Amino acid sequence: MKSSTRRDLLKVGAAGLTGLAAASRATAQENGAGPVTPSRIAEAETLAGVNYTDAEREQMIPTIEEQLSAIQQLRALEKPNGLAPAQTFDPRLPGKTYPTGGEGVVETSPVAERPLPMDEDDVAFASVRQLSAWIRGGLLTSRRLTDIYLDRIDRFDPTLHAWITVMPERARAEADEADAELEYGKYRGPLHGIPFGLKDLFDAKGAPTTWGAAPYKDTGLKTEDCTIMQRLRMAGAVLLGKTSCGALAYGDIWYGEVTRNPFDPREGSSGSSAGSASSVAGGLCAFAIGTETLGSLVSPSHRCGGSALRPTFGRVSRAGGMALCWSLDKVGPMARSVEDLALVMAAINGPDPADASSIDTGFSYTPRQDFSGLKLGFNEAWREGATEAELTAFDRALALGAQPVEFTVPDLPAAPLVQQLLAEAAATFEELTLSDQDDLMVWQEEAAWPNSFRAARFLTGVDLIQIDRLRRRWMQEMEAAFDGVDLVVGPNFSSGMLTPTNFTGHPCLVMRAGFQETKPRTIFGAEEDPDAPSARTPVAISLWAPLFREANLLAFGAALEQELRVADERPSL
Repeated sequence: MKSSTRRDLLKVGAAGLTGLAAASRATAQENGAGPVTPSRIAEAETLAGVNYTDAEREQMIPTIEEQLSAIQQLRALEKPNGLAPAQTFDPRLPGKTYPTGGEGVVETSPVAERPLPMDEDDVAFASVRQLSAWIRGGLLTSRRLTDIYLDRIDRFDPTLHAWITVMPERARAEADEADAELEYGKYRGPLHGIPFGLKDLFDAKGAPTTWGAAPYKDTGLKTEDCTIMQRLRMAGAVLLGKTSCGALAYGDIWYGEVTRNPFDPREGSSGSSAGSASSVAGGLCAFAIGTETLGSLVSPSHRCGGSALRPTFGRVSRAGGMALCWSLDKVGPMARSVEDLALVMAAINGPDPADASSIDTGFSYTPRQDFSGLKLGFNEAWREGATEAELTAFDRALALGAQPVEFTVPDLPAAPLVQQLLAEAAATFEELTLSDQDDLMVWQEEAAWPNSFRAARFLTGVDLIQIDRLRRRWMQEMEAAFDGVDLVVGPNFSSGMLTPTNFTGHPCLVMRAGFQETKPRTIFGAEEDPDAPSARTPVAISLWAPLFREANLLAFGAALEQELRVADERPSL
């Protein structure tokens, strides 16, 4: 337990400035610390960065006490994770025209006719498109493919720690159903019989949903599937189980272990879609579902070398999944090839009345080789500090026939935006902080959630409103930056695009660019060994597009993937 002194400081410090100050009243009542006084307000001013006179402090006391009473009522009210705020985020700006709903058309590049390999590893690492062709052509059954992946999970997950719950009974039953449907002529589409992994933020019937966090690991079995699970089942996909995620959607540390990078299991896979990225790269499933709030699809795909699509905010329903930050959370597919992402995206796209932020917009995809009419944004400054693989990828992208244009990230501060994420997350999991259950979390360092949740209590409501206004400025400026630009290519992190495009809701494709020799990055609880041999690990780049323009991202990314010819390299597990 934390000391009473620490708790008092955390709960009293911001008293009198916003509704967050209710913590001081609660502490005073519990510990007999006395009423709100001018001196207490003066102490809080130092943390809030304001300065009032004695007369102003005296005048505030009745108002503060009213705030404290109101917030005590608020805290007494049960607020389940699925209860979204009344104010919802919409990435669309007024006066602009965006694509609307409707049935989309998805076509992918044809796969070459080839016999089913004798080596099951070759089967496991095949693309979704290739697996689909084998299944539809009768060369491969869903049951056999499911067993191949379940066997690989048994063999390699003790090293990767990428799965929280494996569901072999459900998987085999769904595979048998898929095979039976094919026998009597029912074909659900390219995901028919294809096994996948679901990030353990989402509900699946027959399994717990633990959110990767110790306080929730003993939750009961769910009786319903989340929306995206229902849609994938309608498409014929087979659920293998629940992939690991960093606790409460942060990092690669969960209550059981640290999820590892298949290309170098000495290091973590990054997160928070840690298990989905590791499983895809390690050939433990055909594709997986991940989420991103601020890098959780991009970062593990960069580390493990897969492809991932972060769709425009609102495209994919989050109903039946854990909320971390209602105005930022996004759901997307992860796979070993770019075009596979289009097949999964087509299945999970669409409006959902159960998600308050859902947007009705269609999704279509067609392969493309001629990019002469496309304007490709790039900033030459991004070459500085880039790896050899990144530089090669940039050059290949600029040589694909699109018209290169200069792209500049808007000159606005991005760091304040992150405080909105921290505040929403702290509100989502307020009970952990107030009940001291945050002490049960495995990761307890400065950067971890428990510390961030505590510190967020000192953000003022006024500051959060101002941050939201800054977010609107970013939306306006990013819209202007994309004017006359169809795509932007650049580094994942040093471009300065990761944070603002998450807050503006723009789509992003992350894809493998090549490899580099690296020392293993330190994982939780491990000491860094300066003499450790290096390993050949993946490097990725990102593509960004205007809102709802994922088709351009995928078509260009698929063509670039063919040029780079690095997507098929496997880890030597």
